[in-house]
This record gives sequence, structure tokens and C-alpha cells, in this order.
Amino acid sequence: MLKECDDHGYFRGESCPVCGEEGKFLMNDQELEQIGRTMAGVLRHFPEKFGLEMDDQGFVDLRQFVNAMKDQSRRNHWIRPHHIIAIIETDPKGRYQVSNDQIRATYGHSIELDLKLPTEHIPDTLYYPTTEEETDIVLETGLKPSDRKMVHLSKTYADALSAGKVRTEQPVILEIDAKGAIASGLVIGQAGRTVFLAASIPAEFLKRAEEPEEEVIQ
Repeated sequence: MLKECDDHGYFRGESCPVCGEEGKFLMNDQELEQIGRTMAGVLRHFPEKFGLEMDDQGFVDLRQFVNAMKDQSRRNHWIRPHHIIAIIETDPKGRYQVSNDQIRATYGHSIELDLKLPTEHIPDTLYYPTTEEETDIVLETGLKPSDRKMVHLSKTYADALSAGKVRTEQPVILEIDAKGAIASGLVIGQAGRTVFLAASIPAEFLKRAEEPEEEVIQ
């Protein structure tokens, strides 16, 4: 459920995580999922299907997007720009961005773009999930994009494990020497809270990651 607190802004859930107030209802979980799926498709893959013009950094006009949603279906008649902004600001993975009344997806694109992502404060080590069958090939040839235009790297082992389980029950996690890759001239940008993008990662900066030990609770 998506709501708005007068004092602390948009949030997901039954009550404001800061003050506990019930807040103003914006949309239910079904509506949130439906609009989110449409946003992902339009902003990552097919803006032209909604009659939207996308600039070379992946931005489309927010109001034009809202109008396109309404034109697509009568059931979207209630959507306003603040509903889309609320989805973006509360997205747990930071998959979207709003800037100067324009919105974009920050990663996951299948179309050619120049995202101009921030490249400062990249972690020295990043991670990537693959399958047991693909591991040896990747370690020999390096990481290259497949169905996406960029290689998607994760901030932590746990993040990579979660992403990998979408494809396979027991993903193999690779460790990326991001510091060494950047020193060699490779560009790595931060796309979301836990997602980083690179055009490719040569094999010399890859190795099989060791599973971290579970934290011992005192």
C-alpha cells in the first residue's frame, strides 16, 4: 500500500515508519504493482508504444507519461503526477529517478542510452550472480551484457544472491575487483541503491566469491 504522511512524505505500508500516523491513502498493492510494471516497461524498453519521446539519458516528461497512462486504460483515470513521484521516492531499490518534471529508470534498459550515472564512491568490491554452468565461461571470457545494454553489478554478496535467485535456485556469486577495474580505465556508475553498471568487466577482475560467514548474534 502506498500512502502519504503530512509530516514525513510518501511511504509504503499501513503507517508512517517515522511517526506511526496512518497517513493519506494513495494506491493499493495491486495498483502499485500494475503501475510499476508499466513504468518498468515504458522507461526501460518501449517508450514509443506509449507515444513518448525519450532523451539520450532515458528521461521522459512526467506529465506526458501520466497522460499516456490514462490514454492506455480508463482504469488509470485517477493517476496524477504525485502518484508517480510517490512510487519513485519509495522504491526500495532506487530503480527510478525524477528530475525537473522528468522521470527515468536508472537501470535495466534494453535500449541504447547515455545515462551519465555518478561514478564517485564506487565500492572497491562488487558482486555478480551467475549459474554453475556459466561460471567457468564467465571467468575465462569476462562479463558482457546479454539482454540488457549494460552489465549489472550488486553492492553486496547478499544483493547479488537475491538478484541471482530470480534465474536459478542456487546462483554462483562472482567477486569483482571494482577498484582495479576502475584503475585500468573502466567506468562503473551507480544506478540504484545497490546496483552498479559497467559496459563490461574483463576476466582479470573476476573471481569466484567466498560465501560470507553468518553474523554471530551476541
